[in-house]
Amino acid sequence: MTDLMGLYRLAEAQGVTVDCFQLGARESISIQEGEECFIAIDPFRLSSSQDEKTKLAHELGHCVTGSLYNRHSGLDVRQKHENHADKWAIEKMIGEDALNEAVSERNTEL
Repeated sequence: MTDLMGLYRLAEAQGVTVDCFQLGARESISIQEGEECFIAIDPFRLSSSQDEKTKLAHELGHCVTGSLYNRHSGLDVRQKHENHADKWAIEKMIGEDALNEAVSERNTEL
């Protein structure tokens, strides 16, 4: 399991820049420019440190796995990349053993 500071350290180790910006309609976003990946999180839209951890893990999942898309991508492509980022985030935040235990106990809520 990775804590919030561990995610920030992982982002730094991966060369991913994380910054805070007021994003309007979005809570967080990841973008790639050339070979570099950037994450923006709107601090005014965070409800807790757990919310920050969830958003950072998801956006970092996009960057680390290369699951990025643009506004012209089809919905099927977007969903595939969103699922890939979610899977990476869940594995980092929960860990495989804890996830398997939760599923075996029929806990299915994220």
